[in-house]
Amino acid sequence: MTSESANIPTSTSEPALGGNSESFSDPLPGDTTHGSEALQRERGSVEHIGAPLSRTGSFSSSSKNDDDEDDESFVPPEQLTIFDMIENLALPQRIESFQRSLEKQRTRLERQRQRLKTQGLSAKDKVIEEWRRRIPTADEQLDKYKKRMRVSVDRLGQKWSDSKAVTTREKISFIAGVLNVFISGYLIGAHPEWFHIWYSVQLLYFMPIRYYTYRKKGYHYFLADLCYFTNLLLMLSLWVFPRSKRLFIASYCLAFGNNAVAIAMWRNSLVFHSMDKVVSLFIHIMPPAALHCIVHLLPPAQQAEKFPAVYAIRNSDPNSPQHYQLPSMVVWATVPYAVWQLSYHFIITVRRREQIAAGRPTSFTWLRKSYAPTLLGKAVLSLPNSLQEPAFMLIQYSYAVLTMVPCPLWFWYRWASAGFLIVVFIWSIYNGATYYIDVFGRRFQKELDALKRDVGKWQASPELDPGALKTPGEEKTSPQQQGMFESTSPQKLSLGAAAGINAPQNDKSESIDTIPLLDEVRATGGADGAEKQQSNGELRERK
Repeated sequence: MTSESANIPTSTSEPALGGNSESFSDPLPGDTTHGSEALQRERGSVEHIGAPLSRTGSFSSSSKNDDDEDDESFVPPEQLTIFDMIENLALPQRIESFQRSLEKQRTRLERQRQRLKTQGLSAKDKVIEEWRRRIPTADEQLDKYKKRMRVSVDRLGQKWSDSKAVTTREKISFIAGVLNVFISGYLIGAHPEWFHIWYSVQLLYFMPIRYYTYRKKGYHYFLADLCYFTNLLLMLSLWVFPRSKRLFIASYCLAFGNNAVAIAMWRNSLVFHSMDKVVSLFIHIMPPAALHCIVHLLPPAQQAEKFPAVYAIRNSDPNSPQHYQLPSMVVWATVPYAVWQLSYHFIITVRRREQIAAGRPTSFTWLRKSYAPTLLGKAVLSLPNSLQEPAFMLIQYSYAVLTMVPCPLWFWYRWASAGFLIVVFIWSIYNGATYYIDVFGRRFQKELDALKRDVGKWQASPELDPGALKTPGEEKTSPQQQGMFESTSPQKLSLGAAAGINAPQNDKSESIDTIPLLDEVRATGGADGAEKQQSNGELRERK
C-alpha cells in the first residue's frame, strides 16, 4: 500500500514531464518505475529536435501559466541541443566577415578618392597650361588694342567724309535734284508755257523707275495711292481731254488739296542724293506747280489754244454754272475720288488681303502704325477689325474734302496760289534739312557711341589687365614692367594714341571724350596716313 501510494504521484506527473499522457500512461514491459530520468531527458531532446521553436513539456506549460511572453524564449540548459551550440559558435565568424566587408568597402572608397584627386590635379594642370599657352603677352594685347582702335577710327571717318561712301547713283540723284529745282524755277519765271511739258517728261521717266524699285522692295501697293491717281487724272486732263472742265476741276482740287498737303502729312523731304525722296516730292509738288503755271501764268490766248477748259472757266460769268466755286468743286472732285476709293478697297484691300496680312505694306497699314499713338489713331484702333477699314476710308475722305476747302482761293487768286506753293515747298526743304542734320547726325552719333562702348569694353576686359596675365605660382611683375603697364594701360590711353595718332606729349590726361578731328586723324595718322595721302592726293576738306 505504501509503495503503491508513493508511486501514484509519479505516474500522474509523468505526462506533464513527458508531454504525452497517452503514449506513456501504460507501463512498458519490465519497467516498474514507468521510465527513468535518462529516458525522460531523451524524450525531451527528441521533442526539441522535432519542434525547436515550440518547446512543450511540463516546464514550459508551467512557465506559460506564470509569464507567457518572457519565458517562452528561454530554453533551459538541460534542453539545449548541439545545433544551438553550433549556432552560437558561428556568431563571431559572422561578425568578423561583416568587419572584413566593411574594411574592403573603405579601402575601395579610399582608392576612388585618391584617383579623383589625381584626375582633378591633372585637369587643373592641363587647364593652366592651356591658359598659359593661349593668353598673349602684354605687347601683343596692346598691339591688338591699337589695331582695333585704328580700324574703328578709320571706319568712323570713312562713313563721314570718305567719298566712297556715296555711290554713283546717289551722286546722279543729287545732281538731278539740284538741276530739277533750278530748271523748274527758270521755266516758271521765263517760260511757263513749257512747264507742263517738263512735268510730263519727268513723270514718264520717274514712274517706271518708281515701279521697279517699289516692286523690288515689296512696296508696289503704294503705287495705288491717291497721289498717283491724281497724276494720272492730270495727265488725262492735259493731253487727252483738254476740253473737259469737270475733269480739270477734279484734277485741280485733288492736286492742290490732298496731294499738296500730303507733303506735310507724309513728310516728303527735299533730299537731293536720294532718288526715292526726290521722286516722292516730285509726285506731290509738281502737279500743283504745273497747274499754277497753266491757270495763272499762261496768257489767255495760249490758254484758249492749248487748254480750252481752263480758259472757259477763267473767263466765265460769275453767275454761270461754269464759274466753279467750292460746292461744285467738291462735288466734281468727289466723283473720281469715290471711283478711286472703291477700286482701291476691292482691288487692294479685299483681293490682296492675304498678301497684306503676310507683311505687304499699304497706306492704311502705314498710317495705322504711324498715327497709333495719336488720339485719332487710338480711336480707330479701338474699333473692331471689321470697322477699322471703313472708319479709315471715312477719315480719309473727310481729310480730302477738308483740304479742298481753300481750293477756290488758290484757283481764282494768283498770289494766294503762289504763296501756298512756296509754303509747301519750304516745308519739304525743312523736312530735308531735318533729315540731313538729325538723321545723319544720329548716324554719326551712333557710330561714336559704338566706338566709345568698344573702348569701354576693351578697357574693362580682363585680357588687358596686366595682373590677369599672371598665372598661379607666377612671380609678380617687376617695377619696370609695372611702370610700363601704367604708362600704356588702356585706362590712360587716349583714342588718338591707341589709333596711332601723334597726340601732344604734354596732354597726359587725354580720355575717350577728347576725340580729334577726322581731318587731323587723316593728316597725322602716321605711316598709314602718309600712304593714304600719297595714294589719294590732297585731303578733302570736311564741311
